[in-house]
Amino acid sequence: MTFDELGLAPEVLKAVAETGYTEPTPIQAQAIPHVLAGRDVLGIAQTGTGKTASFTLPMIDKLSRGRARARMPRSLILEPTRELAAQVAENFETYGKYNKLSMALLIGGVSFGDQEKKLDRGVDVLIATPGRLLDHCGRGKVLLTGVQILVIDEADRMLDMGFIPDIEEICKKLPFTRQTLFFSATMPPEIQRLTDTFLHNPERIEVARASSTGATIKQVLIKTTRDGKRELLQKIIENENVKNAIIFCNRKRDVSVLERALSKSGLSAGAIHGDLDQATRTRTLDGFRKGTIRLLVASDVAARGLDIPDVSHVFNFDVPTHAEDYVHRIGRTGRAGKSGTAYTLATREDGKYLAAIEKLIGNPIPTEEAAVPEAEAAPAEAQIDAEGEEQKEPRRSRSRRGGRDRNKTAKEDVEVQTAEKAEKHDAPAEKQQQAKTEEKPSRRGSGRDRDDDRPVVGLGDHVPAFILRAVKLPKKTTKEADDELEQESEDA
Repeated sequence: MTFDELGLAPEVLKAVAETGYTEPTPIQAQAIPHVLAGRDVLGIAQTGTGKTASFTLPMIDKLSRGRARARMPRSLILEPTRELAAQVAENFETYGKYNKLSMALLIGGVSFGDQEKKLDRGVDVLIATPGRLLDHCGRGKVLLTGVQILVIDEADRMLDMGFIPDIEEICKKLPFTRQTLFFSATMPPEIQRLTDTFLHNPERIEVARASSTGATIKQVLIKTTRDGKRELLQKIIENENVKNAIIFCNRKRDVSVLERALSKSGLSAGAIHGDLDQATRTRTLDGFRKGTIRLLVASDVAARGLDIPDVSHVFNFDVPTHAEDYVHRIGRTGRAGKSGTAYTLATREDGKYLAAIEKLIGNPIPTEEAAVPEAEAAPAEAQIDAEGEEQKEPRRSRSRRGGRDRNKTAKEDVEVQTAEKAEKHDAPAEKQQQAKTEEKPSRRGSGRDRDDDRPVVGLGDHVPAFILRAVKLPKKTTKEADDELEQESEDA
C-alpha cells in the first residue's frame, strides 16, 4: 500500500513525498482512513511505529477546509512533555507546508506574551502540554468551545506524570460533538477507563501486542554492581561501535553526575532532564540530532515519543522502576525498521524491577557476562550518591533494634534504682548522707564522666549534664531522724 491509496489531499501527498516516505506504516495505513471518515480512534502501537503521522496527516487534510477564529482553535493536541509537543509542531510544519494552516505551541519555558499573540490571531492547530493550556484557560486567553478534533497522545505517559486530572478538566471545556483520537503504547486499566469515558464507539487499532518491544532491537542484560556501573558503561562505549547513544538514569541528579563524568573522560556528552530550562533542553537535543553531541544522558523526560533518527544504542544505566518505561526507553533505537542495541546494567537490588519488565514484554532479557572487572572504587561524586542511598535503611534498622535494647536496659535500671532508694530510706541518717556523697556524679558533663558504668537511661551517649545532677533532698535534723527510728521500732 502507498500513501496515494489512503485518500489524502494532493497537497499533503506532495509534502509526504518530499520527505522520502512512500509506504505508510501499519498504524498509519489503518488509522488515517478512519480519521478522514470522522470516527473516533483508539490507536495502540509500540513506540517508533509512526503514530504521530497517523493523526497529523489526516488532520491537515480535514482542517484545510475552514477558517480559524481568534482565541478559538479548531483542533487540540495534548502532549505530555515539551520536547514531544515541539516535535509534533515540526511534523505539522513539514507536512502542512502546502496548506495555509496556522499553529500555536503552548509549552512551559516560553513567555505567555508570544503565545497569546498567536492565539489572538486565531489558530487552526493548538499543540499544548496540559499544565500550560490550563494556565491560558485560567487567564481567559483561549476558548476550547470551537475544537473539532482532540488528540491525546502518549496517554500512558500522561498517566505516569499525573496529568489525568488535568485532561479530565480540559475535556469538560470541549464540545461534546468533537472527534477524539487517542494514542498510547500501552493500555493499563486506568487508561482503559479514560477511553471508555471520552471516546464514543471508537475504532480500535492495535498493530502490535501491547507493551511489546521492536523486533529490530537487540536487548542485552549485564549484571554488575553499583560502583562498577560507570566503568562498565565506558568500556562498552569504547569496545562497541557506538555511533551515538541515549543513556537513561532514574534520577535527575544522577543524570548531571554521569554527564560530568563522561565529559571528564573525554567523551562528547550532554544532559537533559526536567529541571533544565527549555532553551538548554532544546539546544542539547539539537546538538544530539546534528551529531555534535555523541552521548545524551537523560531522565525519562526523553523516553517517550522523541523521534531522533539513527540512534545506534540505548543504555539503561538504571533499570526503570516502571516496566512500561523500559519499552519506551529502548524504543529510541531501532526506529523505522533500522537495527539498534539496548543495554541494561542491573545490580542485585534491581531483581524485582527486572522481573516486572520480563513479565510485561513476555520474554527474558538475554544476559551477558560483564566484559570488565568490577570497579575497585567509584569516583567521589558517585561514591557519595551511591553510599548515601545504600546506608540509609541499615542505619534505621540498627536504630530500631538498638531502641528495643535500650528500652529493655532502661527498664532494668529503673528497677535497680528503685530498690537502691528503698534501701537508703531504711538506713540511718548518717549512712544516707554518706551514700549521697559517694554516688554524687561529676558536674563536668555527659554520662561518661560518672564513676559507674551503667548506661544512661533512654538517651544513649548524648545526655545533657543537667539531667545527671543529683537532686538534693532537705536535710533532716538529728531529732527528726531519732524520732523516725523510734517510730519504726514501735511499728516493728
